[in-house]
Amino acid sequence: QVQLVESGGGLVQAGGSLRLSCAASGRTFSGYRMGWFRQAPGKEREFVGTITSSGSSTYYTDSVKGRFTISRDNAKNTVYLQMNNLKPEDTAVYYCAANRALAVVTTPSLYAYWGQGTQVTVSS
Repeated sequence: QVQLVESGGGLVQAGGSLRLSCAASGRTFSGYRMGWFRQAPGKEREFVGTITSSGSSTYYTDSVKGRFTISRDNAKNTVYLQMNNLKPEDTAVYYCAANRALAVVTTPSLYAYWGQGTQVTVSS
């Protein structure tokens, strides 16, 4: 089992940057693919990006490509979401999630473990 705790959210002006962290408990963190999702008020949870268990490969939704970067440090049991050139439409609660899939997984229901989320607000 994996427990996830996100941090690093906050209020930032458009064009600014934030780095979110997701700390995982458990000895098998390196065996999990990690994903980032976000949910804006009144909207469904949206896939942002994912990283393989080794960190060798990432995949992003089109709206964040070139602006967001996912990385992980398996020695620290932590995955990161670096967000640059933030836009007001990036405002949402951001969640990290874990699954054991080898292939890219963008569907929230296929992720077994979730953090509690961290709020990101981008002002115009």
